[in-house]
Amino acid sequence: MKKIKKMEKTHETHKTKIIIGVVFSAAALLLLLFLVPLSTGTNEVNINEENIIEIRERMFIQQILDIYTNTDEYLGKTVRFEGIYGENPGRDGEEPTRFVFRHAPGCCGYDGMVGLLVILGDCPAPEPNAWVEATGKVDTIVSEVSANVEFVVLRLSSLRVLETRGREFVSLR
Repeated sequence: MKKIKKMEKTHETHKTKIIIGVVFSAAALLLLLFLVPLSTGTNEVNINEENIIEIRERMFIQQILDIYTNTDEYLGKTVRFEGIYGENPGRDGEEPTRFVFRHAPGCCGYDGMVGLLVILGDCPAPEPNAWVEATGKVDTIVSEVSANVEFVVLRLSSLRVLETRGREFVSLR
């Protein structure tokens, strides 16, 4: 009988230690979630002396995605980043769709793209695949062609072709 009570006490002690461990682990996880930012909100991006948000290679995907996720926080703000200039032909005489992007992980390796649609304004269109520095204000447009879908765009004030290419392929690391 003594042996059974001792085993029950050992079992209860073991169970208590497990519960305490789970509680402390959960508390540590919650603390970590509150201390580590979940997005790259505008307070955490690199804003230079000209009040331009500069998107760099290391956090390229996260910062571009933050613009899409938190568009209202970026509307009207000036953004600058480098990437590959691309365009898709327009339909039936429409203007081509223009964008600046970098290659990113997709479903089958680096077949994804991340970047922004651009509106040239007075900037001349470079050759497709040119490495460019795009500077402009974040805005949205509504596409009549795409069932009135709203798109985030960069209204360019400057589009410079650069001779030295940066990292064409970016990742989340």
